[in-house]
Amino acid sequence: MASFKSSLSFILLIALLATSSLLVASAGNFNQDFQITWGDGRAKILNNGELLTLSLDKASGSGFQSKNEYLFGKIDMQLKLVPGNSAGTVTAYYLSSKGSTWDEIDFEFLGNLSGDPYILHTNVFSQGKGNREQQFYLWFDPTADFHTYSILWNPQRIVFSVDGTPIREFKNQESNGVPFPKNQPMRIYSSLWNADDWATRGGLIKTDWSIAPFTASYRNFNANNACVSSNGVSSCSSSSSPNSSSSASTSNAWLSEELDLTRQERLRWVQKNYMIYNYCTDTKRFPQGLPTECKS
Repeated sequence: MASFKSSLSFILLIALLATSSLLVASAGNFNQDFQITWGDGRAKILNNGELLTLSLDKASGSGFQSKNEYLFGKIDMQLKLVPGNSAGTVTAYYLSSKGSTWDEIDFEFLGNLSGDPYILHTNVFSQGKGNREQQFYLWFDPTADFHTYSILWNPQRIVFSVDGTPIREFKNQESNGVPFPKNQPMRIYSSLWNADDWATRGGLIKTDWSIAPFTASYRNFNANNACVSSNGVSSCSSSSSPNSSSSASTSNAWLSEELDLTRQERLRWVQKNYMIYNYCTDTKRFPQGLPTECKS
């Protein structure tokens, strides 16, 4: 059984590497696609728009946002996280709308002491309601090299993926009364900030400012498969209509994409081996009963 598991892990690793190389075939340009929003010079766009870095020191963190708003999309970004002792820091990469009943799809990377793994924190907000946290360890060192973090968001589901491997799926269950993000365009945001009041071991481990600045790096943004929303009009409206051409329909296949059997198996593998928190199993937190979406 052990040899079978090791063989399966090896096969999965090869598949992951092959998939990650495909994901970055067409990259955007940070000068064209993003704007730095805060940090007083701590965020930098380098290499003619091919690389973006965020830095954090004791005075301030930094952040950026996309120029476009999206209403559904298949979005990839490669990140290399803060190396070494990153305790107290949080690198957030997410989609979000505005207003009091906002929608949001979160990746947050919670730093840790040197040698301890980062915690990848995920959450989904709809109509201003979140509390849908799932957390994972990663099966590699996310500070040693760039890895691809992806969000598939279509009318049926949201899928979080790492190097092409799905780690979480949040399905549309509006038929059961669960709000789903589908009406509010969202921008892409990212920030690097100090959260040592809670981020590492519940705030027990504080940020070591003697080793600042802390830096995270970004490259190979890809939103070629996404619907840009402008003034209430979606760039996908014409090509996703019933009378659209076959080529356009094929290019927007992600609008109805679901996990095939292979990706469902990979999702189960990650959740079995690397999930460390799941709100859907936290009966102490929800003594009156688990949330509706957890019961199906």
